[in-house]
Amino acid sequence: MSDTLDTPEAAADANIVRMYKTDDDGVMVFREAWVDAGEGEDDGDVYFVLNHGPVGQQSTSKDAEAGSLEEAHGMLAAFAEQCIADGYAALSRDEQSTVVAQFALKNARVTDRDKYLQEKALEALTAHLAWRGSGVVEKSEFVEGPHNTGKLNIYILSPDAARTVANIKVCVREHKLDFTKLSIGVAPANDLSAIKARHSPSGGTAFSL
Repeated sequence: MSDTLDTPEAAADANIVRMYKTDDDGVMVFREAWVDAGEGEDDGDVYFVLNHGPVGQQSTSKDAEAGSLEEAHGMLAAFAEQCIADGYAALSRDEQSTVVAQFALKNARVTDRDKYLQEKALEALTAHLAWRGSGVVEKSEFVEGPHNTGKLNIYILSPDAARTVANIKVCVREHKLDFTKLSIGVAPANDLSAIKARHSPSGGTAFSL
């Protein structure tokens, strides 16, 4: 059993700029901005949206209406230049981690309830992490577990694994996504074979995708 779902947010998007730096107090902070053209550039509503704050904490956002899509992209380019001038930089994949939120399922056959959990978990985690700058949900998959059980794996690209793990635990509790079935593993973004457990219901250290 392997049913993988890639999320649109994971794709590189020319309409989004996201950068990070460590401030003078040793705290990782982020700035991001994007162009929101609504349903399309012809409807007249084009906005430049700015979001910033410490990684792992609720961010501060504001938006400004742009006269056109071209103007909004000009604002985005200026924003990127200012971020670089202020010491921010985009992180490469090698500089980040993959955090996997894993839910244990009762059996290997994917049920409607499992698909509902997948939908709700993706929706909740995508929003929760995005507004805290602590991760981008890349994909999810159903896989077989031991003894005819199953697993739902949700893969997150993270700039700060510890913050992301903490945010995931809060999000799962808040949205009542069955915290007792949650395990979390962390690996270098380009080396999933090195994944290690950071949270498990049993307190164990083993983690298997």
